[in-house]
Amino acid sequence: MAEKRNRKNNAGRFEKKELPGKNPMMPRNGPFNLLLIAGVIITVMLLVQQLTPRVDTLRYDEFVAHLRDGHIEKVVLSETDISGQFKQEWAASKGQKAAKEFVVTYRSGGVLDDDLKKLLSEQIEKGGLKVEQSKERVWLWNLLGMLFPLVLVGLFLYLMFARNLRGGAGGMLMSFGRSKHRLHDKEKVKITFEDVAGIDEAKEEVAEIIEFLRNPKKFQRLGGRIPRGVLLVGPPGCGKTLLAKAIAGEADVPFYSISGSDFVEMFVGVGASRVRDLFKQAKDSSPCIIFLDEIDAVGRRRSASFAGGGHDEREQTLNAILVEMDGFDTDDQVIVMAATNRSDILDSALTRPGRFDRQVVVPLPDLKGRMEILRVHAKKVKLGPDVNLERAARGTPMFSGADLAAIINEAALAATMANKDFIEGADLEEARDKVRWGRAKKSRVIDQKEREITAFHEAGHTFVQSILKEADPLHKVSIIPRGPMGGATFALPEKDRTLFTRKYCMALLQVCFGGRIAEEMFCEDISSGAQSDIQQATRIAKQMVLTWGMSEQLGPVSYEADAGLAETFYGLPPEKEYSEKTAEVIDSEVKRITDEAFNKARELIEHNRDSVERIAKALLKYETLDAEDVNIIIAGGSLDKPTVADLLAVEQAKDKKTAEEKK
Repeated sequence: MAEKRNRKNNAGRFEKKELPGKNPMMPRNGPFNLLLIAGVIITVMLLVQQLTPRVDTLRYDEFVAHLRDGHIEKVVLSETDISGQFKQEWAASKGQKAAKEFVVTYRSGGVLDDDLKKLLSEQIEKGGLKVEQSKERVWLWNLLGMLFPLVLVGLFLYLMFARNLRGGAGGMLMSFGRSKHRLHDKEKVKITFEDVAGIDEAKEEVAEIIEFLRNPKKFQRLGGRIPRGVLLVGPPGCGKTLLAKAIAGEADVPFYSISGSDFVEMFVGVGASRVRDLFKQAKDSSPCIIFLDEIDAVGRRRSASFAGGGHDEREQTLNAILVEMDGFDTDDQVIVMAATNRSDILDSALTRPGRFDRQVVVPLPDLKGRMEILRVHAKKVKLGPDVNLERAARGTPMFSGADLAAIINEAALAATMANKDFIEGADLEEARDKVRWGRAKKSRVIDQKEREITAFHEAGHTFVQSILKEADPLHKVSIIPRGPMGGATFALPEKDRTLFTRKYCMALLQVCFGGRIAEEMFCEDISSGAQSDIQQATRIAKQMVLTWGMSEQLGPVSYEADAGLAETFYGLPPEKEYSEKTAEVIDSEVKRITDEAFNKARELIEHNRDSVERIAKALLKYETLDAEDVNIIIAGGSLDKPTVADLLAVEQAKDKKTAEEKK
């Protein structure tokens, strides 16, 4: 009975928090806000009234002159000033429709002296002047004019500080320590597990957690306990946050979502206070889920004391998270989920069992996963009959889910700009190349000599890629500049590789060096175009020696440096754990492997000079060749397709026809 009563109370608290139109972060100062607005309006009206020139302002000597000349009809004397009204006849002679009032500026020595009294008496005797004594208490109005702005400022300070310092629900100052989480439910989030593809294993693990929250007794029957935390680990763009949104769409429990950076502010102690507030609200709404996105912002490995005080606030926040996660009662059905792409830098106290019990890996999608992801995003667009999603999935190895979504979107944009009715296969190909290597620079003017060097460079890559069986199959080659590259050779892997054999690595090295060798052999010079190829080849050779144990001289020993505190906190390079003599051997082995691949690629190109030259000339003529075109050229055949000059002539004819139609 007590358990039912507690669940009923929890449900009641959750329903109360989800009342529509209620926002706990919004201040509830309705009457005070109305009073503040009214005070501002009155103040503005008083200022306008004071600044509006309704009467003439006369100097004292001007007033005396008008009084002697008989231009004044009435004079009003008060304690502080003199005012009055001109005669209507005199005002009409000055072009005024009605008599105008005036006020006399203050004169030292008092308002009314003997000379003025005598002058006023003379004008009264002539019968042309009326003198009145003002009964208005000017000092009272002046006092009210000074007090009203002070009252207004006091009211403003009360609203901004006094009420906030009391820590009410509308306290803006006290809200610094309140959590900035977002509460999601099925009505707010439309994403479900059907919208998440390519990560089936991760979906199964989080689905188990949702089932535990819906029916905890089903798991407790055999003595199992609820997991404290689940850490989603994977590269950027693989669907960690999307998976969390799908959990919010599937779960029937409160889902608190917050980013790791939302905990940290410029004020010390704010992050820890927000952590405590978040977990307090989560416990009150149990059962529920807390999702911490990008937890590495606050969960980094804690440094030693010599690191300085620059990270004290972050470490206090992390300590608060550790305490709260370890302080759950057995009856609190609260699961903490977090996402990060840097699990290697997280504090070990955060990832130990009892806090984050599980680490769910969300990897880059494989071929099947890429197919499913492309199908999910393809439902939102119109595809043409020539679109082959399987070919697109094969041509996008190491692409994340976000990359695949961007490909579909870029293809839709390109088809729209071309006024097409649907997305064609060429749009999808161009979108893939644009996402990975950048936009094609077709309008860029290139020197003919540079164009020839680029053509022979890519021809060297293309031939080696086509001949070597261990390398990935050729997809296409182009000398159209794209991004930072003057040209590119694209491969189309037949499968996803989880293992890299030595033969495959040596084939990659030969493909990398094919461009430099072709430049040297056919252009009688070398260029900087091989920069990225040399960098990639060096990186592969180092991994073969340092990490994969593929060195004949060093054997199966790992010499990869461990990233310690120096790199994590100070950005310093990792310390080497081997001697200088071993470093010399490593350098010599890397050089030996690259030289071996370079010599093999040179020998291959020297024995097939004619084929490489034909590929280069075809690139100069057509700019882009696919794998079938390259195979025909290597076999000695000729291509039956329009050249670049033919396509330019067609475009010019279309432009000319369009211009004539507009005329």
